Amino acid sequence: QVQLGESGGGLVQAGGSLRLSCVSSGSRFQFDDMGWFRQAPGKQRELVASISVGGMTLYTDSVKGRFTISRTYGKNTVYLQMDNLKPEDTAVYYCNAKGQKYARPYDYWGQGTQVTVSS
Repeated sequence: QVQLGESGGGLVQAGGSLRLSCVSSGSRFQFDDMGWFRQAPGKQRELVASISVGGMTLYTDSVKGRFTISRTYGKNTVYLQMDNLKPEDTAVYYCNAKGQKYARPYDYWGQGTQVTVSS
């Protein structure tokens, strides 16, 4: 059974930095796409950043220039370096891995890690 586990969340002042990590277990293959989503209270879950198996990255506009996503391919690990954090970045951050294997789609989620940015 594939599991994703996030770490690195916490409380930080505006302008500070955090580095989120997501480690996977139970997978026998490399994930196609890995990414980070977030959900703030009363809001829908949104994509923050994603990175493909080929290294192509995608960021939501509000984090461009402040967040950097990276991954370690052999270990199916993904990171999110968050700099110049703003109070509006406060949310639960979820790790995601998705793609297709043998023509069957997969979509795995972590349990989430809280990020709180104080003003």
